[in-house]
Amino acid sequence: MPNDIRKTLEEVYGFLFCADLIDDIVRVGIIQEVSSGQMITDVGDALHGVPLLISGAIKVLRVDSEDNELLVYFLERGDSCAMTLSCFSGKIMKSSIRAITEKDTVIINVPMKEVSSWMHKYPDWSTFVLESFSIRLNEMLDSLDALAFLDLPDRVKRHLGEKVKLHGSTTLSTTHADIAADLHTSRVVISRVLKQLEKEGVVDLSRNKVEVLKY
Repeated sequence: MPNDIRKTLEEVYGFLFCADLIDDIVRVGIIQEVSSGQMITDVGDALHGVPLLISGAIKVLRVDSEDNELLVYFLERGDSCAMTLSCFSGKIMKSSIRAITEKDTVIINVPMKEVSSWMHKYPDWSTFVLESFSIRLNEMLDSLDALAFLDLPDRVKRHLGEKVKLHGSTTLSTTHADIAADLHTSRVVISRVLKQLEKEGVVDLSRNKVEVLKY
């Protein structure tokens, strides 16, 4: 693994992980570079490693029996997925989520067999795992609250605001169909909502782009 990956690991995780743990990640970690819009994991896939997100972003989705998607949360630089971190035994498990890159992403995958031993070996790692569970749980509760208590226009505004923060830009390269898929509704309904938000001065619409004016 190149020296610049060690340096990047120290920049992203150095305040969380001790030097020995970073050494072990460098030793066993497998680098994965994934372009935007690519599926990393699907429902039913065997989970062979725990991903540590070095750069980019990933959206994690639940999928029903008819392949309809619902966005659960985003993962960003410095995050990991609670689903894979649950494999304390080190055994290979199957994924219950779909993970798709939101933009060009670099991951370091830690082999599953290391997960259990590091829980005992490194307090830094066990703290990271438990805090990741807590953060992801709160994000899932926020998504549940939005689904249960917000009307669709407010859910769309919330979703667009999250994507603005994620990409660091108010100009989003996205389609009405993409937004509809994330929010588990139809493209026609989303188009209607976006047109209304445009009239209210919240967004400015163009082909395959949404300019978010208020969030």
